[in-house]
Amino acid sequence: MYSERVMDHFTNPRNVGDMADADGIGTEGNPTCGDAMKIYIKVRDGKIVDAKFKTFGCGAAIAVSSMVTEMVKGKTLDEALAISKETVAAELGGLPPQKMHCSNLGADALKKAIEDYRSKQK
Repeated sequence: MYSERVMDHFTNPRNVGDMADADGIGTEGNPTCGDAMKIYIKVRDGKIVDAKFKTFGCGAAIAVSSMVTEMVKGKTLDEALAISKETVAAELGGLPPQKMHCSNLGADALKKAIEDYRSKQK
C-alpha cells in the first residue's frame, strides 16, 4: 500500500520535463526493474534554484523523482548531497520494502547531477 503523499506525487508529479539549460544532469537506472530517471538542476550562487525530472518507471519511481526535485530547491549543493534514500522515503511517508530501490535511484541521480555540475566548474 502506498501513502497518500506517494499517490499525490505519482498522480500530480511536480517539476516534470526537460531543462534545456541545465547546469547539471544525472541519469540513473535499474535494469532489473526497468526504471530509468534523469534529474536536471539549475545552480545559482551555490544553491539549487530549480530542478526537473524525466522518469520512465513505476508509480514509486515517479513519486520519488517528483519528491527529490521538490526537496532540493533552495538547498546548497552540500545540503542536497545529504539527501538519501531514507530521507526521500520518509518525506513520502514511507515506501513498501520492494520499492525502496526507487528512492535509491532518485538520490543517486541527484548526486550524479551535482557531480556533473561540479565537473563543469573545474
